[in-house]
Amino acid sequence: MTDGHPYRVRMTGISKRYTPIQTLDNVTLTLKPGEVLGLVGDNGAGKSTLSKVLSGAVIPDSGTIEIDGEVVSFSSPADARAAHVEMVYQDLSLCDTVDVAGNLFLGREPRRRVLGVPFLDTKAMHAQTRDMLDRLGIVIADTRLKVENLSGGQRQSIAIGRAASFEPKVLIMDEPTAALAVAEVEAVLELIRTVSARGVSVILITHRLQDLFLVCDRIQVMYEGRNVAERRIEDTSIEEVVNLIVGRKFSARSARHGLDRDTETGVSA
Repeated sequence: MTDGHPYRVRMTGISKRYTPIQTLDNVTLTLKPGEVLGLVGDNGAGKSTLSKVLSGAVIPDSGTIEIDGEVVSFSSPADARAAHVEMVYQDLSLCDTVDVAGNLFLGREPRRRVLGVPFLDTKAMHAQTRDMLDRLGIVIADTRLKVENLSGGQRQSIAIGRAASFEPKVLIMDEPTAALAVAEVEAVLELIRTVSARGVSVILITHRLQDLFLVCDRIQVMYEGRNVAERRIEDTSIEEVVNLIVGRKFSARSARHGLDRDTETGVSA
């Protein structure tokens, strides 16, 4: 493929079986530079497994992954990071007893030498952290605050900020707005807009379907390990997305129970 290839990510024919369950079955996913893709589906649909394949945490049984037109093979998250793919997990993996700057620079702290001896350059670390937070629009008053003293939204922003600071080409976020207050949700969504505007391709896994319509360009719906639908966000609605996610389940259930049971379908939403 030539320079100027249309896809930042192209996953083709991705399959993964955990006997006896076929977790992923011939899945395809494409993602353009700076695009925000909402990856949705019921529990067990395969969303997390697919994202873990792209982030190097799960090795697929078959299929190919291309980043910027080059075929890549990941056997660990470190391999994926080397290809500039970062993932923010739901548990965030932050160190509560370490301050904001320490979390952002964990494992790559700036050092300076005094008489040949390396010392942690805390002044530079806090200055760079402040600059990074300001550029990403993350509002935290003091970079010396311990993470355990931050709100849920601030913690989520730090986790995203840390991943974004590695200069990723692809950023995968697993339920970034779960259990956040309304104002905190908006701050995280604004951060997603900021990151994508800088050309980072974002995959957003979420059960909060309203979030999709605020930040996504496109959605991909999965069901039982397969792609079942793809929509441009302007061409769909929450109602249709809900139907795409649960419609097959209800269709299958109706088929099993038979049409003579239709009078019992007082299903609550």
